[in-house]
Amino acid sequence: MRGNDLVFIVMDSCRFDSYQRARTPNMDRLGAGEQRFAYATWTAPSHYTFLMGMVPHTSPKGVFASEVYKQDFGRWVDRLGIEGLSFATFVPELSLAKVLQDNGYRTEARVSLPVLNPYTAINRFFDEYKLMSDHNDFAGMVEEIEFDDDQPSFHFLNLGETHYPYMLDGSDMPHISGVHGVFKRMDDSLGAEHADKFFDQAQMTMLHEQQIRTVEYVDGVLGGLIDKAPADTHFIVVGDHGECFGEGGYFGHGPIMHEKVLQVPFVEGRKP
Repeated sequence: MRGNDLVFIVMDSCRFDSYQRARTPNMDRLGAGEQRFAYATWTAPSHYTFLMGMVPHTSPKGVFASEVYKQDFGRWVDRLGIEGLSFATFVPELSLAKVLQDNGYRTEARVSLPVLNPYTAINRFFDEYKLMSDHNDFAGMVEEIEFDDDQPSFHFLNLGETHYPYMLDGSDMPHISGVHGVFKRMDDSLGAEHADKFFDQAQMTMLHEQQIRTVEYVDGVLGGLIDKAPADTHFIVVGDHGECFGEGGYFGHGPIMHEKVLQVPFVEGRKP
């Protein structure tokens, strides 16, 4: 039996309350959004977790971690309509893309952050894997995506719109090394005699409001992808980690241990 098409969308750096405050009529069409928790505080490890077949967790109490993992892997039966998927299905590769390939899927990824570029190990088991030339090109991804009536497909999308500088040109902000992903242009600052200037709270508040607007932009583009997708396509929309906008004296994510960096949105459901 043909499995359901799968679209897995990651709004990079999107914290839960940014999603919560945004107007998201298209995400609402898919299902009720909820706050969940990221397994990591920056892009690369979170995406490796997703491609293991896991999603942001609910942090349940009174249960063993192994039970949470088992239930997470078992949910793929409902999402894809393929009987018998379980944790054992994912062993030994622990790869969602590999499992889907084995079940006849075409697997495609389009990413925005250079830390996820095609030369990294995250590219395994994808028939097509592309780093977009524009940091903010969800619309271009939607235009490129094609669905096949005869073969189910898996589309894994990493969106840069919700990542700093949140679709702003950044010209009126202090310079931050590697703002479009760790390691990009970081050598530019080696040997510099001064550190990047930290944002003041007014700038942080402005940036938080801008992230909320980028969620609304993403939701508008998502409407076109929902319309384009076949019936019964299963959508998952998540944040890979959150972002601090001044809480506790922090800005951003990564080597930061703060609840806002772990609180992320989670929405899933079939095409209405």
